[in-house]
Amino acid sequence: MYFMKKLRNHELGRKDIAGFKAAKKTALIVILDNIRSLNNIGSVFRTGDAFLIEKIYLCGITATPPHKDIQKTALGATDAVAWKHEKDTLTLIKNLQKEGVKIISIEQADKSIYLNDFKLEKGQKYAVVFGNEVKGVQQAVVSASDFCVEIPQFGTKHSFNISISVGIVLWDLFGKINP
Repeated sequence: MYFMKKLRNHELGRKDIAGFKAAKKTALIVILDNIRSLNNIGSVFRTGDAFLIEKIYLCGITATPPHKDIQKTALGATDAVAWKHEKDTLTLIKNLQKEGVKIISIEQADKSIYLNDFKLEKGQKYAVVFGNEVKGVQQAVVSASDFCVEIPQFGTKHSFNISISVGIVLWDLFGKINP
């Protein structure tokens, strides 16, 4: 019988902060649209670190590091992942679109595409917008987005927690960018 041995942190071969900053990033930007929970924000940083995303934009009421409740779940990822606060999400996405970035709102909408059916254009940079825990992505932002993508769900609930949504979406898009 073969016994598996759990790896210790030093055996994982992870990057240090300098190695992360120097590494080639995945062509993904995360935009947090008025996120209330500091723990959710920290979780997004940690997930963004795992998938080598380019940057996180913290918009509107979304809190910024340093904050102990963000740090509690980020576990230092706020030191690795580039981030910036922007007052207005709609202005930000319009500016990113002018730079050639395609905007994907993660939301349930009449013309949304299921995540598993969503096709990426090779070489294209994308920004993914995740909305407020209660209200979701602002309608004006959804309307201005290039795509609206929905995570298929089959139970009784209507949504995932934002940190779970970020994990699902980044895992899927990372796999499509890096097949």
